[in-house]
Amino acid sequence: MKETKVSSVGERALISRLSEIFKAQGGKESGQKGILIGAGSDDCAVIDLNGEDCLVVTTDMLHRTTDFPVEMTPWQMGWMSAAVNLSDIAAMGAEPTGLLMAIGMPADTDIVFVEELAKGMQACAEFCGTSIIGGDLDTHAELTVTGTALGRVRKSQLLLRRGAKPGDIVCITGHTGSAGAALEALQSKKPVSEEVLKTLFEPIPRTKEARILAESGAVTSMMDTSDGLAMSLYDLARESHVGFRIRESTLPILKEVREFVSGYEEMLELSLYTGGDFELLITIDPQQMKKVQNICNLTVIGECTKYEAGIVLESPGCRLTTIEQRGYQQLKAEYR
Repeated sequence: MKETKVSSVGERALISRLSEIFKAQGGKESGQKGILIGAGSDDCAVIDLNGEDCLVVTTDMLHRTTDFPVEMTPWQMGWMSAAVNLSDIAAMGAEPTGLLMAIGMPADTDIVFVEELAKGMQACAEFCGTSIIGGDLDTHAELTVTGTALGRVRKSQLLLRRGAKPGDIVCITGHTGSAGAALEALQSKKPVSEEVLKTLFEPIPRTKEARILAESGAVTSMMDTSDGLAMSLYDLARESHVGFRIRESTLPILKEVREFVSGYEEMLELSLYTGGDFELLITIDPQQMKKVQNICNLTVIGECTKYEAGIVLESPGCRLTTIEQRGYQQLKAEYR
């Protein structure tokens, strides 16, 4: 039998295959008690705590050569390692309750490096109102950091990727394309401000905003945009069975990022298809929009449509173009 390499299918297809295996062993689909949401369908797994609350759990792995640009300090590597996990907790509307961090490193790693790495992790955890509660240390060929984040949320306030309906308003926190612009600046040796670089090196998990949004009762679905706005729209569309019409003129792009790009096409590339921003993509019941308009930095970027309408970008001249299903993926499919 011909072997199939992981590089031939890509990250999301591989996740789908593995999720089917895990569902066969446990989870809601097999009737296993206590697991409300298992592998594959959302930002976190969800465990029933037999009361009003549930526990959300996520894990993420980062590597020195693929995830940390050489310009990053050890402190920033630690911050990012915690942030990627806490962002997933935020995407569920949950309050972070702790982080477990496992660090694999070459045996000749400087102790000061490891201490700074830990300080960055703890700083990010404290910023989000939690702390590092344990983990593991081991030797490894390259620096590898794996985090497991825990969060708690009332079942009635749990936010998922499914739940959006045609007519719902689509919003995003913060800005889009900033981290992509920072990475492009590093790779092309173009000058860019510290503010833009920090969006890549020190991403802010939107845990505080997420809790306010969850408590409002106005949000119908939510996830983070770590893999890029376009990929996140496709993930929400698949789970909620809706389409999206996104207005190009309302995309929240930093002025400096607009000035950094060489033209219109590059601006769209950065704002739609590059990852690393860790903002929240949200759908809101239009009748409850007033509840969330002033509670955090939200920008309305479009609306949900019928699934059959697809995911499209509306230009200022009302021309519609399809938003492609692509963005950041750790395992990219190779097409021949």
